[in-house]
Amino acid sequence: MNIAVAQNTPRQISLNSHLFHRGNAPDSLRHLIVDISRAAKYIQNAIRTTDTGLAGSSNQFGEEQVKLDVLSDDIIQHHLSESRLVASYISEEQSEVIQLDSRAPYSVVFDPLDGSSLLDANFAIGSIFGIYEGSDVIGKKPAEQIAALYVLYGPRTTLTYTTGSSVHEFLLNDVGEFILLREFIGVADIAKNYSPGNLRAVQENSAYRSLLNTWLDSDQTLRYSGCMTADVHHIFAKGQGIFSNVGGKKYPEGKLRLVFECGPLAFLMEQAGGSASDGTIRILDKVIEKIDQRTPVIIGSKTDVQKACERLQNPLL
Repeated sequence: MNIAVAQNTPRQISLNSHLFHRGNAPDSLRHLIVDISRAAKYIQNAIRTTDTGLAGSSNQFGEEQVKLDVLSDDIIQHHLSESRLVASYISEEQSEVIQLDSRAPYSVVFDPLDGSSLLDANFAIGSIFGIYEGSDVIGKKPAEQIAALYVLYGPRTTLTYTTGSSVHEFLLNDVGEFILLREFIGVADIAKNYSPGNLRAVQENSAYRSLLNTWLDSDQTLRYSGCMTADVHHIFAKGQGIFSNVGGKKYPEGKLRLVFECGPLAFLMEQAGGSASDGTIRILDKVIEKIDQRTPVIIGSKTDVQKACERLQNPLL
């Protein structure tokens, strides 16, 4: 009797399969990332179908929340709770650490909807996640993350993750499955594109003005959307680039948060061969002292990040 042998290599590699076979993720971490990806599918659907008006409330930073901020936060909270794998989580939309199950192996930090102010303009926005072992994140450094990922909601919805070994990108297909788009993404040392955020700061920060003038005088190309997730994704997509958000008088430490935004994206960037600094210190080496901690950030191609930091430290170079 002839026996047929099953083909073990699928035509399209799913996120779950990639995490198992190539991401070297333990089962618990694999299941958690898959649960987060399920939450992202609900957020993607909500973006397409939900009113984008203001929710009539503010987050911990006093910023008005749009309805999708609140809804996205609820969606993620539901999936994290249901996973039974999360001891605690910290969300940009919450004012304190939320405890779920002290016996669970992981803590999750996230920005449920980065760039939500761009919704009315129909620009790309995203969700950012960092995953730590244990029940507490305060006192740790972003270098202690065991995984980080972001989801970009644009013309296509993509998920990009690392478990500490390179960076891989997945596309949400028409039947609701994240399938492999690109793996082992790398970022070159030299940037051709620059993305400067918080440009109001150049009025008070002469070092930042000097850095901006250096970019303007070069043959580099400006690429800036106003959503950090989208701008960092552009660096991964093009394999080069640099993004900055430096402080001024209103935000001396920059506008972006270490825990939810800069920490996870810095972890991803370094896994792709890039770099991330606050101008002096590596982002991954900064101690998380409080959940609303802000930080300047320069992230992207390693050589250009180094040059930018030198310019910020000595504007007369």
